[in-house]
Amino acid sequence: MSPHRNGNFSVMPLQEFMLEGFEGGPQTQALLFTLFLALYMVAILGNLTMIMVITLDARLHSPMYFFLKNLSFLDLCYSSVIYPKALANFLSSSKVITFAGCATQFFFFSLLATSETLLLAVMAFDRFVAICSPLHYPISMRPSVCARLVLGSYCGGCLNSILQTSFTFSLPFCSSNHIDHFLCDVPPLLKLACADTTINELVMFGLCGLIIVGTTLVVLTSYGYITGTILRMHSGGGRHKLFSTCGSHMTAVSLFYGTLFVMYAQPGAVGSMEQGKVVSVFYTLVIPMLNPLIYSLRNKDVQDALWRLGQRHTAT
Repeated sequence: MSPHRNGNFSVMPLQEFMLEGFEGGPQTQALLFTLFLALYMVAILGNLTMIMVITLDARLHSPMYFFLKNLSFLDLCYSSVIYPKALANFLSSSKVITFAGCATQFFFFSLLATSETLLLAVMAFDRFVAICSPLHYPISMRPSVCARLVLGSYCGGCLNSILQTSFTFSLPFCSSNHIDHFLCDVPPLLKLACADTTINELVMFGLCGLIIVGTTLVVLTSYGYITGTILRMHSGGGRHKLFSTCGSHMTAVSLFYGTLFVMYAQPGAVGSMEQGKVVSVFYTLVIPMLNPLIYSLRNKDVQDALWRLGQRHTAT
Protein backbone atom coordinates (compact mmCIF):
# COMPACT_ATOMS: atom_id res chain seq x y z
CA MET A 1 0.00 0.00 0.00
CA SER A 2 1.45 3.33 -0.97
CA PRO A 3 1.59 6.27 1.44
CA HIS A 4 -1.10 8.91 1.15
CA ARG A 5 -1.69 12.34 2.59
CA ASN A 6 -4.03 13.33 5.41
CA GLY A 7 -3.80 17.07 6.16
CA ASN A 8 -0.19 17.87 6.94
CA PHE A 9 0.73 14.34 7.99
CA SER A 10 2.17 11.52 5.93
CA VAL A 11 0.13 8.41 6.64
CA MET A 12 1.54 5.00 5.82
CA PRO A 13 0.98 1.42 6.94
CA LEU A 14 3.42 1.04 9.83
CA GLN A 15 5.36 -2.20 10.10
CA GLU A 16 6.88 -1.48 13.49
CA PHE A 17 6.86 0.84 16.50
CA MET A 18 9.63 2.15 18.75
CA LEU A 19 8.97 1.83 22.48
CA GLU A 20 10.80 4.84 23.93
CA GLY A 21 10.43 3.70 27.54
CA PHE A 22 12.10 5.80 30.22
CA GLU A 23 14.53 8.63 29.58
CA GLY A 24 18.17 8.44 30.63
CA GLY A 25 21.63 7.41 29.54
CA PRO A 26 23.20 3.93 29.64
CA GLN A 27 23.82 4.04 33.39
CA THR A 28 20.20 5.01 34.10
CA GLN A 29 18.95 2.29 31.76
CA ALA A 30 21.18 -0.30 33.46
CA LEU A 31 19.92 0.79 36.89
CA LEU A 32 16.29 0.58 35.73
CA PHE A 33 16.98 -2.84 34.19
CA THR A 34 18.33 -4.11 37.51
CA LEU A 35 15.41 -2.67 39.50
CA PHE A 36 12.73 -3.94 37.14
CA LEU A 37 14.35 -7.36 36.85
CA ALA A 38 14.42 -7.71 40.65
CA LEU A 39 10.75 -6.69 40.96
CA TYR A 40 9.75 -8.98 38.10
CA MET A 41 11.56 -11.98 39.59
CA VAL A 42 9.92 -11.39 42.99
CA ALA A 43 6.51 -11.17 41.25
CA ILE A 44 7.14 -14.40 39.31
CA LEU A 45 8.42 -16.35 42.32
CA GLY A 46 5.68 -15.04 44.62
CA ASN A 47 2.81 -15.90 42.29
CA LEU A 48 4.27 -19.28 41.32
CA THR A 49 4.61 -20.07 45.03
CA MET A 50 0.97 -19.15 45.69
CA ILE A 51 -0.21 -21.33 42.78
CA MET A 52 1.96 -24.25 43.92
CA VAL A 53 0.94 -24.04 47.59
CA ILE A 54 -2.79 -23.80 46.83
CA THR A 55 -2.55 -26.68 44.34
CA LEU A 56 -0.57 -29.02 46.61
CA ASP A 57 -2.28 -28.35 49.95
CA ALA A 58 -5.67 -30.08 50.14
CA ARG A 59 -6.77 -27.82 53.02
CA LEU A 60 -6.73 -24.87 50.61
CA HIS A 61 -9.04 -26.52 48.08
CA SER A 62 -11.92 -24.14 48.73
CA PRO A 63 -13.61 -21.46 46.57
CA MET A 64 -11.67 -18.58 48.15
CA TYR A 65 -8.32 -20.17 47.35
CA PHE A 66 -9.49 -21.32 43.93
CA PHE A 67 -10.11 -17.67 43.10
CA LEU A 68 -6.83 -16.63 44.72
CA LYS A 69 -4.94 -19.16 42.58
CA ASN A 70 -6.52 -17.67 39.46
CA LEU A 71 -5.57 -14.18 40.67
CA SER A 72 -1.95 -15.30 40.98
CA PHE A 73 -2.14 -16.84 37.51
CA LEU A 74 -3.43 -13.57 36.03
CA ASP A 75 -0.73 -11.54 37.82
CA LEU A 76 1.92 -13.94 36.57
CA CYS A 77 0.68 -13.81 32.98
CA TYR A 78 0.09 -10.13 32.42
CA SER A 79 3.42 -9.13 33.97
CA SER A 80 5.06 -11.64 31.63
CA VAL A 81 3.24 -10.17 28.63
CA ILE A 82 5.00 -6.83 29.24
CA TYR A 83 8.27 -7.11 31.12
CA PRO A 84 10.44 -9.53 29.10
CA LYS A 85 10.21 -7.05 26.20
CA ALA A 86 10.58 -4.02 28.48
CA LEU A 87 13.69 -5.53 30.12
CA ALA A 88 15.23 -6.32 26.74
CA ASN A 89 14.63 -2.73 25.62
CA PHE A 90 16.59 -1.34 28.59
CA LEU A 91 19.69 -3.00 27.12
CA SER A 92 18.89 -2.33 23.46
CA SER A 93 19.37 0.77 21.33
CA SER A 94 16.64 -0.04 18.78
CA LYS A 95 13.68 -0.82 21.11
CA VAL A 96 11.64 -2.00 18.14
CA ILE A 97 8.35 -3.90 18.35
CA THR A 98 6.46 -4.97 15.24
CA PHE A 99 2.96 -3.71 14.53
CA ALA A 100 1.59 -7.25 15.00
CA GLY A 101 3.67 -7.70 18.16
CA CYS A 102 2.36 -4.43 19.58
CA ALA A 103 -1.26 -5.40 18.84
CA THR A 104 -0.70 -8.86 20.35
CA GLN A 105 0.92 -7.46 23.49
CA PHE A 106 -1.93 -5.00 23.99
CA PHE A 107 -4.61 -7.66 23.34
CA PHE A 108 -3.32 -10.03 26.02
CA PHE A 109 -2.47 -7.22 28.43
CA SER A 110 -6.02 -5.83 28.15
CA LEU A 111 -7.58 -9.30 28.39
CA LEU A 112 -5.65 -10.25 31.53
CA ALA A 113 -5.98 -6.89 33.30
CA THR A 114 -9.74 -6.73 32.66
CA SER A 115 -10.15 -10.34 33.78
CA GLU A 116 -8.36 -9.49 37.03
CA THR A 117 -10.67 -6.52 37.60
CA LEU A 118 -13.70 -8.79 37.22
CA LEU A 119 -12.15 -11.57 39.29
CA LEU A 120 -11.55 -9.23 42.23
CA ALA A 121 -15.28 -8.45 42.22
CA VAL A 122 -16.03 -12.19 42.12
CA MET A 123 -13.76 -12.68 45.14
CA ALA A 124 -15.65 -9.99 47.06
CA PHE A 125 -18.95 -11.71 46.21
CA ASP A 126 -17.50 -15.03 47.40
CA ARG A 127 -16.61 -13.49 50.78
CA PHE A 128 -20.10 -11.95 50.99
CA VAL A 129 -21.78 -15.34 50.52
CA ALA A 130 -19.34 -17.10 52.89
CA ILE A 131 -19.82 -14.60 55.74
CA CYS A 132 -23.40 -13.43 55.30
CA SER A 133 -24.97 -16.73 54.16
CA PRO A 134 -22.70 -19.46 55.54
CA LEU A 135 -25.39 -22.18 55.48
CA HIS A 136 -26.00 -21.66 51.76
CA TYR A 137 -22.31 -21.24 50.91
CA PRO A 138 -21.50 -24.88 49.99
CA ILE A 139 -24.36 -24.88 47.47
CA SER A 140 -24.11 -21.29 46.25
CA MET A 141 -20.36 -21.53 45.62
CA ARG A 142 -20.06 -25.15 44.54
CA PRO A 143 -17.17 -25.99 42.15
CA SER A 144 -19.23 -25.67 38.96
CA VAL A 145 -20.42 -22.18 39.97
CA CYS A 146 -16.87 -21.10 40.82
CA ALA A 147 -15.62 -22.35 37.46
CA ARG A 148 -18.38 -20.42 35.66
CA LEU A 149 -17.56 -17.23 37.56
CA VAL A 150 -13.87 -17.49 36.63
CA LEU A 151 -14.76 -18.33 33.03
CA GLY A 152 -17.10 -15.33 32.97
CA SER A 153 -14.24 -13.10 34.15
CA TYR A 154 -12.04 -14.33 31.31
CA CYS A 155 -14.86 -13.93 28.76
CA GLY A 156 -15.53 -10.38 29.94
CA GLY A 157 -11.82 -9.61 29.65
CA CYS A 158 -11.69 -11.11 26.17
CA LEU A 159 -14.68 -9.08 24.98
CA ASN A 160 -13.23 -5.81 26.28
CA SER A 161 -9.84 -6.64 24.78
CA ILE A 162 -11.31 -7.40 21.34
CA LEU A 163 -13.18 -4.07 21.32
CA GLN A 164 -10.23 -2.02 22.57
CA THR A 165 -7.74 -3.68 20.23
CA SER A 166 -9.93 -3.41 17.13
CA PHE A 167 -10.78 0.26 17.78
CA THR A 168 -7.16 1.22 18.51
CA PHE A 169 -5.28 -0.66 15.79
CA SER A 170 -7.73 0.23 13.04
CA LEU A 171 -6.65 3.88 13.35
CA PRO A 172 -4.35 5.40 10.70
CA PHE A 173 -1.01 6.25 12.31
CA CYS A 174 1.26 9.12 11.30
CA SER A 175 4.76 8.58 9.95
CA SER A 176 6.14 8.94 13.50
CA ASN A 177 6.19 5.50 15.08
CA HIS A 178 7.71 6.40 18.46
CA ILE A 179 5.48 5.26 21.35
CA ASP A 180 6.17 7.36 24.44
CA HIS A 181 5.85 4.37 26.78
CA PHE A 182 7.48 1.05 27.66
CA LEU A 183 4.40 -0.95 26.56
CA CYS A 184 1.74 -0.81 23.87
CA ASP A 185 -1.25 0.89 25.48
CA VAL A 186 -4.17 2.98 24.26
CA PRO A 187 -3.22 6.49 25.54
CA PRO A 188 0.25 6.66 23.91
CA LEU A 189 -1.00 5.01 20.72
CA LEU A 190 -3.77 7.60 20.36
CA LYS A 191 -1.04 10.25 20.34
CA LEU A 192 0.27 8.81 17.05
CA ALA A 193 -3.09 8.65 15.27
CA CYS A 194 -3.76 10.97 12.34
CA ALA A 195 -7.54 10.63 12.55
CA ASP A 196 -9.93 12.07 15.12
CA THR A 197 -9.64 9.92 18.23
CA THR A 198 -12.71 11.22 20.05
CA ILE A 199 -14.65 8.00 19.50
CA ASN A 200 -11.68 5.92 20.66
CA GLU A 201 -11.34 7.98 23.83
CA LEU A 202 -15.07 7.68 24.50
CA VAL A 203 -14.89 3.91 23.98
CA MET A 204 -11.90 3.63 26.34
CA PHE A 205 -13.42 5.83 29.05
CA GLY A 206 -16.86 4.28 28.59
CA LEU A 207 -15.79 0.62 28.73
CA CYS A 208 -13.16 1.10 31.43
CA GLY A 209 -15.45 3.35 33.45
CA LEU A 210 -18.30 0.83 33.21
CA ILE A 211 -16.07 -2.05 34.26
CA ILE A 212 -14.35 -0.19 37.10
CA VAL A 213 -17.52 1.47 38.45
CA GLY A 214 -19.58 -1.72 38.09
CA THR A 215 -17.05 -3.94 39.84
CA THR A 216 -16.39 -1.29 42.50
CA LEU A 217 -20.11 -1.23 43.32
CA VAL A 218 -20.09 -5.02 43.67
CA VAL A 219 -17.08 -4.83 45.99
CA LEU A 220 -18.45 -1.97 48.11
CA THR A 221 -21.90 -3.55 48.41
CA SER A 222 -20.42 -6.93 49.36
CA TYR A 223 -18.12 -5.44 51.98
CA GLY A 224 -20.86 -3.21 53.32
CA TYR A 225 -22.90 -6.31 54.17
CA ILE A 226 -19.79 -8.15 55.37
CA THR A 227 -18.84 -5.33 57.75
CA GLY A 228 -22.34 -5.24 59.21
CA THR A 229 -22.30 -9.01 59.73
CA ILE A 230 -18.85 -9.01 61.36
CA LEU A 231 -19.74 -6.18 63.73
CA ARG A 232 -22.75 -8.17 64.96
CA MET A 233 -20.56 -11.15 65.86
CA HIS A 234 -19.95 -11.79 69.56
CA SER A 235 -16.62 -13.59 69.14
CA GLY A 236 -13.66 -11.20 69.13
CA GLY A 237 -11.37 -13.86 67.66
CA GLY A 238 -13.80 -14.54 64.83
CA ARG A 239 -14.09 -10.84 64.03
CA HIS A 240 -10.30 -10.48 63.95
CA LYS A 241 -9.85 -13.45 61.60
CA LEU A 242 -12.56 -12.27 59.20
CA PHE A 243 -11.32 -8.68 59.19
CA SER A 244 -7.79 -9.95 58.50
CA THR A 245 -8.93 -12.10 55.57
CA CYS A 246 -11.18 -9.42 54.10
CA GLY A 247 -8.59 -6.72 54.76
CA SER A 248 -6.13 -8.50 52.46
CA HIS A 249 -8.65 -8.49 49.65
CA MET A 250 -9.66 -4.86 50.21
CA THR A 251 -6.00 -3.82 50.13
CA ALA A 252 -5.49 -5.59 46.80
CA VAL A 253 -8.73 -4.13 45.38
CA SER A 254 -7.90 -0.58 46.47
CA LEU A 255 -4.43 -0.66 44.94
CA PHE A 256 -5.51 -2.21 41.65
CA TYR A 257 -8.76 -0.30 41.07
CA GLY A 258 -7.23 3.00 42.17
CA THR A 259 -4.40 2.85 39.64
CA LEU A 260 -6.72 1.69 36.84
CA PHE A 261 -9.07 4.59 37.53
CA VAL A 262 -6.22 7.10 37.40
CA MET A 263 -4.98 5.65 34.11
CA TYR A 264 -8.13 4.86 32.12
CA ALA A 265 -11.36 6.11 33.67
CA GLN A 266 -10.77 9.86 33.78
CA PRO A 267 -10.11 12.27 30.88
CA GLY A 268 -6.69 13.49 32.07
CA ALA A 269 -5.25 10.01 31.50
CA VAL A 270 -4.60 10.48 27.80
CA GLY A 271 -2.75 13.78 28.28
CA SER A 272 -0.16 12.69 30.88
CA MET A 273 2.30 10.17 29.49
CA GLU A 274 4.96 10.58 32.21
CA GLN A 275 2.39 10.00 34.94
CA GLY A 276 1.04 7.13 32.87
CA LYS A 277 4.40 5.35 32.83
CA VAL A 278 4.72 5.48 36.61
CA VAL A 279 1.12 4.36 37.14
CA SER A 280 1.61 1.56 34.60
CA VAL A 281 4.67 0.27 36.47
CA PHE A 282 2.62 0.26 39.65
CA TYR A 283 -0.30 -1.84 38.42
CA THR A 284 1.61 -4.07 35.97
CA LEU A 285 4.58 -4.92 38.21
CA VAL A 286 4.40 -3.58 41.77
CA ILE A 287 0.87 -4.84 42.49
CA PRO A 288 1.52 -8.34 41.03
CA MET A 289 4.61 -8.44 43.25
CA LEU A 290 2.69 -7.26 46.33
CA ASN A 291 -0.41 -9.48 45.98
CA PRO A 292 1.27 -12.74 47.10
CA LEU A 293 2.80 -10.88 50.05
CA ILE A 294 -0.53 -9.27 50.98
CA TYR A 295 -2.40 -12.58 50.91
CA SER A 296 0.30 -14.66 52.59
CA LEU A 297 1.43 -12.27 55.34
CA ARG A 298 -2.12 -11.60 56.51
CA ASN A 299 -3.51 -15.11 56.00
CA LYS A 300 -2.73 -17.77 58.60
CA ASP A 301 -4.05 -20.59 56.37
CA VAL A 302 -1.54 -19.73 53.65
CA GLN A 303 1.25 -19.36 56.21
CA ASP A 304 0.43 -22.78 57.67
CA ALA A 305 0.32 -24.30 54.18
CA LEU A 306 3.74 -22.82 53.39
CA TRP A 307 5.10 -24.27 56.65
CA ARG A 308 3.64 -27.73 55.89
CA LEU A 309 5.09 -27.62 52.38
CA GLY A 310 8.48 -26.66 53.80
CA GLN A 311 8.32 -29.47 56.35
CA ARG A 312 7.38 -31.98 53.65
CA HIS A 313 10.31 -30.83 51.49
CA THR A 314 12.71 -31.04 54.46
CA ALA A 315 11.52 -34.54 55.32
CA THR A 316 12.22 -35.76 51.82
